[in-house]
Amino acid sequence: MEKNQLHRQIAVMRQSLFDQGYLDEQFVQLEELQDDANPNFVEEVATLYYRDSSRLIHNIEQALEKSPLDFHKLDSYMHQLKGSSSSIGAKKVKAECTQFREYCRTANGEGCMRTFQQLKKEYAALKRKIEAYFQMVRQAGPTETACSRK
Repeated sequence: MEKNQLHRQIAVMRQSLFDQGYLDEQFVQLEELQDDANPNFVEEVATLYYRDSSRLIHNIEQALEKSPLDFHKLDSYMHQLKGSSSSIGAKKVKAECTQFREYCRTANGEGCMRTFQQLKKEYAALKRKIEAYFQMVRQAGPTETACSRK
């Protein structure tokens, strides 16, 4: 594929992540921290996020299987996941975390279950999209690290 065409595709793909509400301004701030000395900074942060958050999601799943539900523990796990999601700009995941925590405050187990299922869908969708994005960025080579801003 021609380099310029690839760069245009990357820009379109990146913009669609914002337009579809998957990412927010925090992602742009991460990109601004990326430079020639650390050209894969954003991808590395995203990789760490997915490694850490998958552990949290597993912990939440286990806590949701217990009876009675420990809403304080669930809220604590979700607080951590929300913070991590905020730090990379995972807008939809963060919104589901907020909703889940609201259900924890009202001890609404059914609401927690429903919201957690939606959170996992948003999380998986973002992971697929962001992995495809970074794969394309790697394919384009190091000059694409300073991609166009939102």
